[in-house]
Amino acid sequence: MAVKLTKNEQKKQKDALKQYERYLPTLLLKKQQLQMVIRQIEAEADKVKKQKEELVKSLERWVAVFNENVTFPERHRMEDLVQIDSVKKGVGNIAGVTIPVFEEIKFKPIAYDFGAYPLWVDIGITALKEIAELDARNSTLSRQVYLLEKELLTTSQRVNLFEKVKIPEAKENIRKIGIYLGDQQTSAVVRGKIAKNKLLKVQPL
Repeated sequence: MAVKLTKNEQKKQKDALKQYERYLPTLLLKKQQLQMVIRQIEAEADKVKKQKEELVKSLERWVAVFNENVTFPERHRMEDLVQIDSVKKGVGNIAGVTIPVFEEIKFKPIAYDFGAYPLWVDIGITALKEIAELDARNSTLSRQVYLLEKELLTTSQRVNLFEKVKIPEAKENIRKIGIYLGDQQTSAVVRGKIAKNKLLKVQPL
């Protein structure tokens, strides 16, 4: 877009440049903060994933007896003894981004007849609850990363806009206007001298 070659436009461009250069460090800081937090959350998610893997691995010796589950009558299925009642999440804020924060998971209190199940069922129920909690934590962490990465993309685009477009554009406009106004001033001085010389020539001695 063509820029007006005037003093008012020159001031406007200088004010805009000051604003861009003042805002850019804030954007860069936000970008760095988002990148750091995303790495931290991803590390935490990996930790939760490993905890789940270790828990599942520790239960490998129970796999064979867990298979007995399919032989239970429908009303005695073990998965019926572990039912999520609610997952409570709070709200956090990172670099201006609202994110969900896992707080707790609650299970429905289900009573069962100990005589109707083998002894290992208590261990299985505890393990399933722990796995459900880890899944809930991991799901929340994944949502956090998604929201923060979305904000990071927007922030990165703004940084690029300021660094590669707005600031260079403003500097170039200021340079063009400065050259034009300088030329105009020089021309005015030259015209003034010419006019003065002409006046001197026509004046009687």
